Amino acid sequence: MAEPATTGRATTRRCFLTAAGAAGLAAALTACGGGDDSSSAAPSRSGGGAGMELAKTSDIPEGGGKVFKDHEIVVTQPKAGEFKAFSSVCPHAGNPVGDVSGGTINCPFHGSKFSITDGSVKAGPATKPLPSAEIEVKGGTISTA
Repeated sequence: MAEPATTGRATTRRCFLTAAGAAGLAAALTACGGGDDSSSAAPSRSGGGAGMELAKTSDIPEGGGKVFKDHEIVVTQPKAGEFKAFSSVCPHAGNPVGDVSGGTINCPFHGSKFSITDGSVKAGPATKPLPSAEIEVKGGTISTA
């Protein structure tokens, strides 16, 4: 079957729609881009700034930890007096981790588990560790760095 002949008008309309779509895509990409792609793996802490008190050291159980959802941080105490902090955002799908129990930081959405010592993956589907986060421990207080 032969293809229908195109008129100059159909070609013009097609070119216009293609150009308009390309211009819209370019505008959308420009608006979404915004400069430097060298973002770090450190978590954003939209819930507060540096120096914000998170907890007393006595609030973090030895061999466990606590999730601070408002700060996107989870603080653990792998052994007595040793405090670690990680992003509380699961690298698998970007959901918040739920709790710290059984010696792991646990994501309730897909079952990933992370080490309380170094944030490494103990059970998937996550394939990347939780990024470390900065905290300050002074006296009996844990604060954002």
